[in-house]
Amino acid sequence: MRIGELSRLAGISTRMLRHYDAIGLVSPTSRSANGYRDYTPDDIRRLFRVESLRTLGLSLQSIRHTLADADVAPSELVEELITSTGERIAREQALLRRLEGVRASGATSWRDVLDLVALMQGLDSSDPSRRQRAALSDGTPVPAAPIVDALLEEDDPNVAGALQWALTRSSDDALPHLVEALHSSDEQARRQAVAALVKLEPADSESALRDALGHTDRVVRERASLALGSRGAVEVVPELLEMVVRGSDDVVAAEILGRLARLHGLGDQLAGVVVARLASEDALPGARARLTQALAEIPGPEAHHALADLTQDRDRAVAVTATYLLAIHSATRH
Repeated sequence: MRIGELSRLAGISTRMLRHYDAIGLVSPTSRSANGYRDYTPDDIRRLFRVESLRTLGLSLQSIRHTLADADVAPSELVEELITSTGERIAREQALLRRLEGVRASGATSWRDVLDLVALMQGLDSSDPSRRQRAALSDGTPVPAAPIVDALLEEDDPNVAGALQWALTRSSDDALPHLVEALHSSDEQARRQAVAALVKLEPADSESALRDALGHTDRVVRERASLALGSRGAVEVVPELLEMVVRGSDDVVAAEILGRLARLHGLGDQLAGVVVARLASEDALPGARARLTQALAEIPGPEAHHALADLTQDRDRAVAVTATYLLAIHSATRH
């Protein structure tokens, strides 16, 4: 069968048939008496297999591999289709987000629209340096939603920092998007969201950070506690104390405990709480040494007396630490 007849009967353009021939996917293998190349029944069956696989979404390269390898299992094809379909959907979703972002921006001129699209394409780049440049650009302010979306998926700390800065100049309120992300099932999204929240103006983020104190994600609780504690919120004291015990940003947590003690006149009370934890039998390894160091941050006679007692502690590391810190604590009292 000649190419024109096959094209007409199969509904496949002659251009596509010639392309298949050129790449060696489906080629006419018979010669007519006058020398013309004809498609045999086997060629036609192969053509329809190619077209069937194309309708499933396989690339021509994948089809060639499949037809060349008789051992390719159907399950392999299905897995490949799932992967390619997922990638295509992700690209379409990225495009949809960009279009929605353009609509939400309220841009009225072609220049603003084009600048915005270029910036959002930059945020979608696979190159971290390009994403960072896009976030730091001085172009048209963009809606918060696409910036938050990019931030929640960002695993490069430099780019994440740039995106957090970009939120401060977004054209609308980022807070609702970040609050929503705090309850995401994705761990990275939650933690990026709380990191961005602490960078917002205190008046904007205060309520959301207080709500985060009861979060099931320990890192979210810790980030919120450090931020609120640095602003003078006394209700974060229990979480800060647990951070010292766990050794999670314990130095910063201890410094904030000391600051809160001075700010609210809680030196003796906090010292008593720390001493009680020191006596606990379930203290984690190294926790007693960290609690001893935290005592040195707390003002007042109770902390001083506790450090003096600890110079005789059964744990030599604690005793040596307490002896050193007692001298510093004594100096700060005068």
